[in-house]
Amino acid sequence: MRGLGWLMTGVAALAWAGSACGEVSVHGMFGDHAVLQRGIAVPVWGKAATGEKVVVTIGGQTATTTAGADGSWRVNLEPMAAGGPLEMTVAGTNTIVLKDVVVGEVWIGSGQSNMQMTVGGSRDAGQEMAEATYPMIRQCSVAHRPMAEPTPEVSTSWTVCSPETVGGFTAVGYFFARDLHKALGVPVGIINSSWGGTPAEAWTPRDVMKAEGINAGMVEYYEQCVANQDEMMKKYQEDLAAYEKLKAGGKIRDRQEDPGDKGFEQGWAKVDFDDSGWERIELPRTWPESMDGAIWYRREVTLPEDWAGRDVQISLGSIDDYDVTYFNGERVGSTGNETANWWVHWRQYTIPGRLVKAGRNVVAVRVFDDLSGGGFTGMPEDMYVKAAGGAERISLAGPWRQQMELSLPAIQVSRPPSVPFGPKNPNAPGTLYNGMIYPLAPYAVRGAIWYQGESNVGRPGEYARLLSTMIREWRRLWGQEEFAFGIVQLANFLAVQRDANVSSGWAALRDAQLRVSQMDENVGLAVIIDIGEAADIHPKNKQDVGKRLGLWALATVYGRDVEYCGPIYRSMKVEDGKVRLSFDHVGGGLTARGDGPLKGFAICGEDGQFVWAEAKIEGETVVVWSEQVAKPTAVRYAWADNPVCNLYNEAGLPASPFWARE
Repeated sequence: MRGLGWLMTGVAALAWAGSACGEVSVHGMFGDHAVLQRGIAVPVWGKAATGEKVVVTIGGQTATTTAGADGSWRVNLEPMAAGGPLEMTVAGTNTIVLKDVVVGEVWIGSGQSNMQMTVGGSRDAGQEMAEATYPMIRQCSVAHRPMAEPTPEVSTSWTVCSPETVGGFTAVGYFFARDLHKALGVPVGIINSSWGGTPAEAWTPRDVMKAEGINAGMVEYYEQCVANQDEMMKKYQEDLAAYEKLKAGGKIRDRQEDPGDKGFEQGWAKVDFDDSGWERIELPRTWPESMDGAIWYRREVTLPEDWAGRDVQISLGSIDDYDVTYFNGERVGSTGNETANWWVHWRQYTIPGRLVKAGRNVVAVRVFDDLSGGGFTGMPEDMYVKAAGGAERISLAGPWRQQMELSLPAIQVSRPPSVPFGPKNPNAPGTLYNGMIYPLAPYAVRGAIWYQGESNVGRPGEYARLLSTMIREWRRLWGQEEFAFGIVQLANFLAVQRDANVSSGWAALRDAQLRVSQMDENVGLAVIIDIGEAADIHPKNKQDVGKRLGLWALATVYGRDVEYCGPIYRSMKVEDGKVRLSFDHVGGGLTARGDGPLKGFAICGEDGQFVWAEAKIEGETVVVWSEQVAKPTAVRYAWADNPVCNLYNEAGLPASPFWARE
C-alpha cells in the first residue's frame, strides 16, 4: 500500500550517531517532541567515550552515570507525572538539548498494512485531518529496516499531530491515541513500527522460532537462502535486468491506457439524457476480475427546497480505479493516479450551490479500471449527498443505471522478480524484529497494539503459537511481564460465502487471535467483523478499530468502568436437540443488530456437516437449532471469510466469531 509522504517536524536520529571523538550521543528513540512514559522508571541511554561522565536532566531531576568500556551509558529517570513541555539535556564533553518533550502514555503500533495505513487513506480523511489539532498526540516513525541480526541502531522521528501532519500518521494508532488522550487528559505517543504485507514470523526472534520448532520450514528455507545468498542475488540481478529491458522496450506492461471519455462526448452526463435503455444495477458493486474498461453510472436524486443554491457534499465511497463525477451535467470532481492510494481513496467532492436545485437532480459517474476488476468498493453507507453545514444525508446507495462505454481486453500482468529470501527481506523470519523492534527497547512504553494476520491466513493452524511466542519475546525484551498487548482481529473480507459448511482460513486465523487473547489477562481483542469491505483488504473505517482498542485499554490498563468487548463464547449445553450458548461480555444484554432474526449461526451433528441454523436470544444466552440436526455436536458463528452475522451486546460491540464443540 502506497502511503502519503511524511510531514516531519521532529529530529531524525540514528542511534549512536555523533559518538565519534568522544562526543556524547543519545539513542535514536529520543528527540525533539518525544513522549516519555509516565508513572514508571524511564531509561535513557546512548554512547560516549569510555569513562566519560554523562548527566541527564529533565523536569527538576538529574541522573548521572559513566560510560562503560564499550562506550555505552544508561540512566533510569525516576517516574514522572504527565505533563510538559520540558527540555531534556544530555551533557558530557558536549551537550544535547531535546526540546518540547512531554510525559504521558506511550504505545507501540505494529503489524502490516492495516496498521501502516494512514489517516489520509481512512474514512472521512479530509474532515479528520482538518480537525486534528492535538499537539499532545505525537507519532514516532520507525524507519523500515530488515536486519539479519538484532541491532541496537534505529532511525526515528517524532512528529507533533496537526492538520498538516496527521495525514501521515498510522490511522489505527492515531484514533486509538485520540480516544486515550480525550479520556485520560494526558499526552499520548504512538511508536509506529509497521510494514505492509509482512508475516508475524518477521516480527518474532528467529533463534526462538528455531529452538522451539515454530514454522521450522520457513526458518530452514531462510538458512538455505542465506547459505546460497551470492548465487541467488546474482540470479536476481540478472532477472531484474531482463525485466527492466523488456519494460523499457514496451514489451511488458502492468496498466492500460484510457483512450478518452467518449461517453461525455455523447451527452451521457446531461440532465436531459435518456438513460431508460441502460441496465439497472444496485450500487455499491464491483466488476468481475477479468473486466477492464470504462462504465458510466447515472441516477436521479431529489433534493429538498432548502438545499437549493447551497453547496452540497457528495460522497461515493471508494472506487477502483479512477472516476470522473458529474452533477447536473457539470464535472464536480475526479480522482486519478496522481492521488495516493487512488484505488481505495474515498471519493468526496463539493457540488457548488449554483448547480443545486430543489427537486430532481442527476448524478453521473464515469469509472475507468485499468487492471483486474473495478467499480464501487465501499459500503452502502459511504454513498450519500449532504448539504454544507447540515446533518441530513440522502443515500445514493441502491438503484442506478449503467452503460458500458469501453471494454478492454484483459492484460497479462508482469511483475518484477522478488528479492531473495535473505537477511534484507522484510518477510523473512526475525528480520523486522531485529531491525524495528529490538532497537526500541528499553524505551519505556505501556504496551503495544497489533494489527496483522492477513499474511498468515494461509497458515492459520500455527498462528496462535506463533503470536503468543512473539508477545512473550517482546515482553522479555522490555523486561515487562505484564506488557499490555491489544490484538485487532481480522475484519470480514472477500465474497460472502453462502455455504454453511465452508472452510475458511480467515475464520481460522480469527479463532487463533481469539485464543491468544484468552490465554493472557493482559492481552485484549478488538473484534471488527462488522467493518470490513468485501473488495478491499484495507477497510477505511479505522475510527472504530481505534475506538475498540481504546475501550480495551481504558478498561483493563487504566481501570475505567466501561464495557470494552462484544460477546465472547464461554460454553455450550445441548438441551432436547438444541444448543444453548453462554457468553462473557454481554454488556447489558445480547441483541440482534438490524431487522430480523439472528444471523450467522450454523450447526452440525456427528457427521460433521454444518447447516444454517435458527437462533434466538434468551436472557444472556443464545439458543441454536435446526430441524435437519437431531443431535447437535457443534455450533459455528460467523465462520467464513465474509460472514453475514449480527450478534452484538447492548454496548454496541459485535460478538467474536467462534466454533463451539461438545
